[in-house]
Amino acid sequence: MKALIEDFTKHLAESIDICNKTSLKPCSKEIRSVLICGLGGSGIGGTIVSQIVASDAKAPIVINKDYKIPEFVDQNTLVICSSYSGDTEETIEMLASAEKKGAEIACVTSGGKLKDISNARGYNFILIPGGNPPRAAFGLSFPTLFAFLFHYKVIKTNYFDQFHSSILLLNTEEKSIIKEAHEITEKLYGKIPVIYSEAWFEGVCVRFRQQINENSKMLCWHHVIPEMNHNELVGWTKKNDDLAVILFKNKDDYFRNQKRMEINRTIIEKYTSTFIEIQSKGNSRLEQSLYLIHLGDWVSLFLGEKNGIDVTEVKVITHLKNELSKF
Repeated sequence: MKALIEDFTKHLAESIDICNKTSLKPCSKEIRSVLICGLGGSGIGGTIVSQIVASDAKAPIVINKDYKIPEFVDQNTLVICSSYSGDTEETIEMLASAEKKGAEIACVTSGGKLKDISNARGYNFILIPGGNPPRAAFGLSFPTLFAFLFHYKVIKTNYFDQFHSSILLLNTEEKSIIKEAHEITEKLYGKIPVIYSEAWFEGVCVRFRQQINENSKMLCWHHVIPEMNHNELVGWTKKNDDLAVILFKNKDDYFRNQKRMEINRTIIEKYTSTFIEIQSKGNSRLEQSLYLIHLGDWVSLFLGEKNGIDVTEVKVITHLKNELSKF
């Protein structure tokens, strides 16, 4: 896992190269809505991309992480199916439902059933390298979503220039990112992380939570500002030093939310001794997101190592899939 995290920027660059070399067929339909289908490490990219391109997208982008798809899906819906293995049963079932509705379908995968279906039915698809844990393939799958949205004219901006600047940023900051990750790990060790951010970065929070779940083998939770100010903030009423708050901050967070963060801290610090503010770096929402994602990945690795566990194994998920295969 350490080597895979080290290769994050290489994965991003490799994915961009694959996208540029993949010939996608034109689409004559007017795309009026987008549904991105995927779960876990293959699905989180959809959540993040939908927030990054929100001000650029001409059609609503909905993320689906279930078996069933929304009723609005029709022939003018672009359905992007993302499954690293190509065999995720929920994604395959969503694909079948989208086919029945005559949707425009595009897929990203490393193989499996999704590749076979795409080849057999002539769907646009981007093939990425396989053999890694899905959560460690985020850098390979994430840029493909931008490529699809640009190809289908859902977004006007080609974000690959921002990806290149993000790669440069991360490579330049790598040593300081690792140093900061070690410092954060020491503060989080033995505690239950509580992750907060502005709502526009919820996908980044979810990614961090998922990495702590899978790599560190720990429970945690997340919420976003301003919504948590209307409910969760009231739950901070008892001293509990087993909780550790992580607040993701960005220089261009909405000014009212920046003030909320300041007030939240004064309230929450009464009930836990660990409050960590993490300031992103970067000049765009994409750069900032990738910075926080990469930092969070390192933290999850270091926490797993301190917990003395095998960071890579996910035996409980394998057990669940094996049990489901019996039905």
